[in-house]
Amino acid sequence: MSTILVVDDEYLIANILGYALEDEGYVVETASNGQKALDFLKEKRVELVITDYMMPQLNGEELARKIREELQLQGLPVILMSGAQAHQGRDNPDLFVAVFDKPFDIDKMIAKVKELVGAPEPS
Repeated sequence: MSTILVVDDEYLIANILGYALEDEGYVVETASNGQKALDFLKEKRVELVITDYMMPQLNGEELARKIREELQLQGLPVILMSGAQAHQGRDNPDLFVAVFDKPFDIDKMIAKVKELVGAPEPS
């Protein structure tokens, strides 16, 4: 079963995206900032990270850089979703496999997730 970590300090966005992905059959975990996400990744295995840019402690770019520094996490795909800072993600294609501007199209996000980690196994 594919586990996706959604990182956003705006709980509403994290929850809406999380529920949409769960409806598709994915297991979703959430973290409210980049440091909590990094701590989570050291404990549990996930197939994909979807992160906001503007967050306390570690922003989305800092989180992605730390993921790339960790040997066991280097191949982990990271999607950036952001409002004003989406250009930061586009300027760093080595960090992010995709960049979505907020507000994003949930169907396009789900399609990208399926492309990256495959469709979930039917239960």
